[in-house]
Amino acid sequence: MFKKTIIESTGKSPWLFHINAGSCNGCDIEIVSVLTPRYDAERVGFKLVGSPRHADIAVVSGPVTKQSLPRVLRTLEQIPEPRCIVTCGSCPQSGNVFRDSYSVCGPLSKYVHVDVDIAGCTPKPEAIMDGLLLAAQILAEKKKTGNQEATLPNPYAPEKTAEEAKPAEEKTEEKGEA
Repeated sequence: MFKKTIIESTGKSPWLFHINAGSCNGCDIEIVSVLTPRYDAERVGFKLVGSPRHADIAVVSGPVTKQSLPRVLRTLEQIPEPRCIVTCGSCPQSGNVFRDSYSVCGPLSKYVHVDVDIAGCTPKPEAIMDGLLLAAQILAEKKKTGNQEATLPNPYAPEKTAEEAKPAEEKTEEKGEA
């Protein structure tokens, strides 16, 4: 009974909270350009908010540094469930050019479940819009099913070959290592 009421009351446009985890500001500039009249993310309902407690989607940019990691995790915990976490740019996904730096902790996905990865250094505004729309679909699915790990097929993921698609057990049996 209450679940249906909660779902209906949270059926608003997704609100975004941006977290800079130590970036060069390239992705930050592109995120801001998505909100300007040229791309106008607000026409499809996205709104940038100043508090993580009001957000539905967190957009993280920059390599996750040792100094920013506890703050990023604390901020992500403040976003109410169901939430969607989006990484913007190559840095939060792999560390990019900062990968082996003494101050970089590694990809964000080592610490939290990331729903959408927007690749590029810096990603184009069109790619950011696509990623945010995919995040909004995942968020709607999470609200509908109640499953916090819900995902949708990623249209940008490379297709697996028949060999890659086989389960690990079948691969070892074929090699005779059972």
